[in-house]
Amino acid sequence: MQKDNLFATLETAVIAGDKQSARATLELAHPADIAEAICEFTAQQAVHFLSLLSLPDHAVLFGYLTPHAQAEIAREMSRNDLAALFSQMEADERADLFNRLSEEDQHTLLPGLAQAEREDVRRLASYPEETAGALMTSDYATLRGHWPVRKALKKLRLEAPDKETIYQTYVIDANRHLMGTLSLRELILANPDRLVEDLMRTEVVHTRVDEDQEVVAKKIRHYDLLALPVLDAEDRLVGIVTYDDAMDAAVEEATEDAQKSASVAKLDAPMNQVTGWELYRKRVFWLVLLVFGSLLSGAGIAYFEDTIAKYVALVFFMPLLVGSGGNAGSQSAALMVRALATGEVAMKDWAKVLGREFLVAGALGLTMAVAVFALGWFRGGVEIAWVVAFAMVSVVMAGSLIGLCLPFILSRVKLDPATASGPLVTTIVDATGVLIYFGFATTILGL
Repeated sequence: MQKDNLFATLETAVIAGDKQSARATLELAHPADIAEAICEFTAQQAVHFLSLLSLPDHAVLFGYLTPHAQAEIAREMSRNDLAALFSQMEADERADLFNRLSEEDQHTLLPGLAQAEREDVRRLASYPEETAGALMTSDYATLRGHWPVRKALKKLRLEAPDKETIYQTYVIDANRHLMGTLSLRELILANPDRLVEDLMRTEVVHTRVDEDQEVVAKKIRHYDLLALPVLDAEDRLVGIVTYDDAMDAAVEEATEDAQKSASVAKLDAPMNQVTGWELYRKRVFWLVLLVFGSLLSGAGIAYFEDTIAKYVALVFFMPLLVGSGGNAGSQSAALMVRALATGEVAMKDWAKVLGREFLVAGALGLTMAVAVFALGWFRGGVEIAWVVAFAMVSVVMAGSLIGLCLPFILSRVKLDPATASGPLVTTIVDATGVLIYFGFATTILGL
């Protein structure tokens, strides 16, 4: 059922006070669709809908809600209901939700959890945000190397309902050091009397608890893994990051990069739920900063005031030239930011990429110069045509090289390269373009 239809059906049930109809609708729809529709209601109404479901279904549905919606709904739930929900949620999801609660709500919730759940939540919630530790789950299956396949399969059969995945299992020793890994398929096809240690692969791709979630997602994508084991500083297995959680992290990183590329700070909620005040707060800093950056262009124009006064025709071409430089710079920055994010380009490749961009930018500049030369001749004569042509080549090359280098520079000083694309590059290139254009004009026209 589509979100709009589902929302309309649930809204009708709310107005009519028809719990049976609402429950029947919720039981027929997919949890992902229900979660999307429920986000359109108030937190109080969402709690009402969730109470119509069984606790296991409630927990599954809760995992599909946006982080913002989860936090809002959790605040409306009683301590007992929230504790019951926590006991049914996946380990990583409840740790994330715990971190979104206020400190007061956290202290209220913890006494209602079983000791094992309480310790697990505290441990997972203690890792810094956007690291493998914060992304991992403790619901994974482990085996011992000396077990026969028969015993290993029996253990997995018993643990399957409580584990996030059993398709990939991990072999550990008595101190939880990771010894190897093997898939459920390999176990099923093996002779029941063979030992696990004879089947396992000892070369295991893994990550560390403090590794960035973006790196984790890259490893899972690069090695095509269902899950990635997470080790602590003493090489003990402490959790796994599953591919679906890594995909969520990758989407989150891409969203954040897209926002930064437009000079917007990271939003704390989806666009359709964020408040006007937060949108203002997240955008105003960069806009004000870029206003002062644009003053450089104004200062450049003021410096060449005499040149402009003598050849007014130059003003006609200024938006064209400055815009072309900004466009070229934005293209280069966007390509480089993405290449750095995906690992296609590293800092060691800077010289090679710079040399290639120099040639490409030169070719682009010459092509655009040919296109505007005739226009310059028609509008202001042969001298203006040469000014516009030379300036076009230089402005496009300068814009492209600035757009290429800025992400590298930001990455070098441990800032997010995504900030380099869009308004920031355009502002810098605009000021540079004004100086180049009127500099050429002053020189060629003998002023």
